[in-house]
Amino acid sequence: MKEERIEKTEDEWKGELSPEEYTVFRQKGTEAPFSGKLLHEKGDGMYRCAACGNPLFAAEAKFESHAPGLMGWPSFDEALPGAVKFVPDDSSGMHRTEVVCAKCGGHLGHIFPDDSETKTGKHYCINSVCLEHIKK
Repeated sequence: MKEERIEKTEDEWKGELSPEEYTVFRQKGTEAPFSGKLLHEKGDGMYRCAACGNPLFAAEAKFESHAPGLMGWPSFDEALPGAVKFVPDDSSGMHRTEVVCAKCGGHLGHIFPDDSETKTGKHYCINSVCLEHIKK
């Protein structure tokens, strides 16, 4: 059964999210590299959206990136089926693909092609502040 999409006003989001979460989730910000609480997390379980609880990534999909420009944020090579959506992002003078939560539409990070570090050829570069790690 498909979950309903969460629709809230910006004022509702501001009231529920911390200032840092609001900046990243709703204003498409980025946390400083190497600052995230889940960067070095290696435990079993899964990662879900910190704004709405939507399951996003299995712990097995997480890896430590050594790619210049992609180090410093949690990296995944595969999202759970239907968990995220992709949006073209031509901001900051670059052509990238934004990753958003399929349930609440919150900005999570970006996805890049990567055959050097991933099994899937996909490198999800995700902000820690957007994730909750749920241990098995």
